[in-house]
Amino acid sequence: MASAADPRGSVKELTLRGIILGAILTVVLTAANVYAGLKIGLTVATSIPAAVISMAVLRSFRDSTIQENNIVQTIASAAGTLSAIVFVLPGLIMVGWWTGFPYWLSVAVIGVGGILGVMYSVPLRRALVTGTDLPFPEGVAAAEVLKVGTGAGGAEENRRGLLMIVWSSIASAGFAALAQTRLLVADAAKAFKVGSGGSAVSGSMSMLLIGVGHLVGLTVGIAMFVGLLISWVYLVPHYTALAGQPAGTDVGAWVNDVFRNKVRFIGAGTIGVASIWTLLKIIGPIIKGVTDALAASRARKAGKGDELPLTERDIPIGIVGISILVLMIPVALLLYAFAGTDPIASTPTATILVSILYILIAGVVIAAVTGYMAGLIGASNSPVSGVGILSVLGIALILAALFPGVTGDASKSLVAFALFVTAVIFGVATIANNNLQDLKTGQLVDATPWRQQVALVLGVVFGAAVIPPILDLLNTAFGFQGAPGATANSLAAPQAALISAIAQGVLGGNLDWGLIGLGAGIGVAIVVIDEVLKATKRGALPPLAVGMGIYLPMALTLLIPVGAALGHFYDKWAVKQRNPEFAQRMGVLLATGLIVGESLFGVVFAGLVAATGKDAPLALVEENAWAVPVSIVAFVAIVLGFYAWTKREAAVAALPGDDAFTPEATYR
Repeated sequence: MASAADPRGSVKELTLRGIILGAILTVVLTAANVYAGLKIGLTVATSIPAAVISMAVLRSFRDSTIQENNIVQTIASAAGTLSAIVFVLPGLIMVGWWTGFPYWLSVAVIGVGGILGVMYSVPLRRALVTGTDLPFPEGVAAAEVLKVGTGAGGAEENRRGLLMIVWSSIASAGFAALAQTRLLVADAAKAFKVGSGGSAVSGSMSMLLIGVGHLVGLTVGIAMFVGLLISWVYLVPHYTALAGQPAGTDVGAWVNDVFRNKVRFIGAGTIGVASIWTLLKIIGPIIKGVTDALAASRARKAGKGDELPLTERDIPIGIVGISILVLMIPVALLLYAFAGTDPIASTPTATILVSILYILIAGVVIAAVTGYMAGLIGASNSPVSGVGILSVLGIALILAALFPGVTGDASKSLVAFALFVTAVIFGVATIANNNLQDLKTGQLVDATPWRQQVALVLGVVFGAAVIPPILDLLNTAFGFQGAPGATANSLAAPQAALISAIAQGVLGGNLDWGLIGLGAGIGVAIVVIDEVLKATKRGALPPLAVGMGIYLPMALTLLIPVGAALGHFYDKWAVKQRNPEFAQRMGVLLATGLIVGESLFGVVFAGLVAATGKDAPLALVEENAWAVPVSIVAFVAIVLGFYAWTKREAAVAALPGDDAFTPEATYR
């Protein structure tokens, strides 16, 4: 029987069949993501694909619930996002420390880092999910998919909403598929000279980015556009002019090389300052979240736990704290495994204690920052590799201070140790980035937080077991660029190469600190501007979003501001309609469909690439110049056409009291 604390009564949520389905999806989605991350440096958020597949499977069970589907996507998304560990671990092979991926050692570092990420982010749920108005675009999109797929709305809204998601998903996936056949293009770019320097304009033909932009809103979109302008209007032309165009190099390659090796480091500096400021701004809600969690724990001990609503029940904070401390034991053992060579072998205890303290402190900071980034622009678009850069910088500086003037094999030992510590912290970063997004989905479908948090731990365990053999297989089959014995067909693993280079640069004394310092200065200026705008009530300029605009390639950021503008104008239209709430929700469902379709195709395509070993397994024709203008026209026509259709559908919504109106169905 339902109670006040549990208005749903006994509802299936964390079930054995859901765990098994989540584990199966983990294998498929994680394998695809690992390969995509190593090949092109991008991973696909797996929440929405997992939710869609889960609903398709569990529909055959009459007693399945929206909360059970949510658990399945939580498990699979945790494992899928953990695949971003490939942004660090291959670096150990690139620097010549490993020749393969030792299974149990790799499982341990991935698993421990991931579970720490879950634990660190438990108190952040109250601070960032329920205590702020962050948009969490992908978390909202996943919730909309679950709601519409399980009939959680009025009959009219369900019918129109389901059609909206289905057709916009088909359009989004279809365009992405056509782009891979090369009948259309996936992106368009044009590099050009600017005086003695150069710059470029580029954009992905990605409907997913339009959908994300719609959901994050105009403020974040403008901030990212400001970062983009700083990067490509000033920084890239400036540093290309300083470097000069190498003989025999075309403008595009020259500009991209400067962006990767100069401007991204500036962006990392901006993200660093913005991250620290963001943490300072949200420290109050974080402390309140911990305080509320302690109060809930006291209520349980006093026998009043049943009075706490299920939707507010996290893993008890005492268990969280004990788990974090206990996990430091395997962390210490793992670090000892890396401390058997000089110079660390001379003072292993001091080095390991300092490293554990660094992991404890950096874990808190990074969990908060990556969770905030997921709330700001979504897990798929968060520059987690930028957080990896800051993490490796921190531990490399500590090691450089502990062991000054080290060279040769001893330096290689320190680089490997730095990468290993970074791998643990990166596990925290990726899971916290995903965890808060999943908990937002859970909040919107009335899930029980502690059950989701247990599901996240299970997802980490499944992912940690699957990732090392996939990495070993790919290393054996292809190898990694920059590693001993690499070939022209080796996988690029771009983030791992960058993070390894930073560790070597710090410990070798040749890192360009001026770039990071400049980025930090830009970050300080943006923070000041943001605070002035807020104080004068003239808007805001989120510093972290500006930093992401500088750091990420233009192709990944340009359409987010465009989507934000489209969403802004659509919402202004929606509030004037007969049923404004329905009209606004239809816009959200359109954006959700654009995200769903491309996300599903992205996972399928990554699997095709992995299965065939080809970069373009769907290519039907050679690249043609005419494909670019045709693609731009088609992309614009489809997006604007869907917004026009959405307006037509939303304009004729039924209202309470109308004959066509059916009350909202319950899924709770």
